[in-house]
Amino acid sequence: MADNTGSESADLATDQVLQLPRVETFDAFFGREYASLVALAHALTGSRSHAEDVAQEAMLAAYRRWDEVSRLDMPGAWVRRVCANIATSFVRRRVVEARAALRFRSRETDVIAIGGDDEAFWVEVRRLPRRQAQCVALRYVYGCSVAEIATVLGCAEGTVKSHLARGKVTLAERLGERFDEETES
Repeated sequence: MADNTGSESADLATDQVLQLPRVETFDAFFGREYASLVALAHALTGSRSHAEDVAQEAMLAAYRRWDEVSRLDMPGAWVRRVCANIATSFVRRRVVEARAALRFRSRETDVIAIGGDDEAFWVEVRRLPRRQAQCVALRYVYGCSVAEIATVLGCAEGTVKSHLARGKVTLAERLGERFDEETES
């Protein structure tokens, strides 16, 4: 009888282990929930591409806390709540951005126009290597000094001087002008 009792205890322990709830893998959860999260986010944001971003963010939050989330009675409800909160934040942010854009548009700004005579010059500036074009534009649009250009571009003053000189020579050649280095500084 002693053997029976031990055997029954072992069977009871095995049954209890088998009755423990199985924890779903994140991959299975993702596969089951993702499409409906995108639909929820799309309904709340009005944008398919943003809906996918929102759904992915919600799933990322679930993934990061999967040990906790997987043990909830309704992990799907948790991720849907997170998705709804993220979508609401997204919409609020878009409203704030739209209001700011309207405020900025209503302000009058003076735009420096590049006239017809200057257009050929600026076309050639855009054809220069990137750093030369940046140096020339900063010099002639803003009137920046060599030191200011160096600060803006994060490079040495000697580098700026070199880019300006090369750019001016190239521009003079392309525009059929004579460039005199002694008169330029």
